[in-house]
Amino acid sequence: MISFEEKTFTDEERAQIEISLASAMELRQLGLATMIDIRQSFEIDLKGAIPDTVHIPMFEVKRLLGDRLSENEQDILDAGKPKEMDVKSFFTMINKLHHGHEHLLLCICNSGRRSLYAADMLRSLGYHKALSVAGGFQAWKALQVPPPGHS
Repeated sequence: MISFEEKTFTDEERAQIEISLASAMELRQLGLATMIDIRQSFEIDLKGAIPDTVHIPMFEVKRLLGDRLSENEQDILDAGKPKEMDVKSFFTMINKLHHGHEHLLLCICNSGRRSLYAADMLRSLGYHKALSVAGGFQAWKALQVPPPGHS
């Protein structure tokens, strides 16, 4: 499997795999989807977490599945403390979230770039209702801050 830096998505591929933050939040509120934060633990510690998300760090999953990490991916992985996870616990968690292929898996990262790769990876594993949240944590954070002049 290639690294997220090497994978490019056409506009058509993006349209099939990407969802807006507003749509993702609505689907989650309706109980039709689970948001999966794929950032590494140190990123969540530094920037903050989105409430009611499940944390599954993508680079650790990629390594668990036997895929070689790029140098940049390995550097990001090495920057923090690995989450305690093995292949069985990963698939148990994903299967529980996926609810028998009826629940959407909404991957979110910092900016929406790695989450495209994560959604694509989940789809390649048979989880066809995996989507990437456009704009990622940065877009979510922007929604949380009131515009200047408003209290």
